[in-house]
Amino acid sequence: MSDFAANLSMLFTEYPLIDRFAAAAASGFRKVEIQFPYELSIAQIKAELDEHDLQLILINAPAGDWPAGERGIACHPDRVADFRQGLGQAINYAVALGCNKINILSGISPVDYKADEAEKTFIENLKFAADKLQHADIQLVAEAINTQDIPGFFLNRSDQAFALFKQVNHPNIRLQYDIYHMQIMEGNIIRTLQDHLDQIGHIQFADVPGRHEPQTGELNFANIFQAIDDMGYSGELSLEYVPATTTEDSLRWMSDTVQSEK
Repeated sequence: MSDFAANLSMLFTEYPLIDRFAAAAASGFRKVEIQFPYELSIAQIKAELDEHDLQLILINAPAGDWPAGERGIACHPDRVADFRQGLGQAINYAVALGCNKINILSGISPVDYKADEAEKTFIENLKFAADKLQHADIQLVAEAINTQDIPGFFLNRSDQAFALFKQVNHPNIRLQYDIYHMQIMEGNIIRTLQDHLDQIGHIQFADVPGRHEPQTGELNFANIFQAIDDMGYSGELSLEYVPATTTEDSLRWMSDTVQSEK
């Protein structure tokens, strides 16, 4: 049976971030992830995790100046120092909170540099991060994101990610496979997961189009989840979608889909 986790950056946004831990626990979740937890202190998050018996399974490393349009800086040659500083902050949070995965966002391809310069920078940053995280007993994952939602995003396909990982050549790197993003970019979800499960460190999902909950779009999640179970995937499946109405209402799909999986 799939092990579901709630993404607190996308779900329960009816509440301030500090209150979403309680809301997730009240909805039956035991595991959560947060894209960018840094608006809260480590002590605040730890108190919420402890009070509500929750496990934090994943955070993102800082992604640069988000309000200014940055969506990651790991492929930017002029931001290496900033990337390393942000990685250090992420490691501090993860270690203190018992979180064993950190996601790295490549960012949008920089317009002032050639593609091969951006790729080289990204590879070197991944090597650096993979080593640092391995020493901290944390899994590095890197996410491919569709270029419809974020035009120009550097890492945008699974085959591109696997090719880059060969160049990184480090045991502590996996793909954060987001079903929503990869359905838009390439489809073939089940086959890709079957062929590359050993290179996938985390799975997130939302339906297409709209990035809403399952049963609102074109994907057959009962089949997808059953296939993932049959593959022997031992990680979490994270709900990273925009609820079509309220978060609590959006969770109704779970009983139908999980029953269909049995």
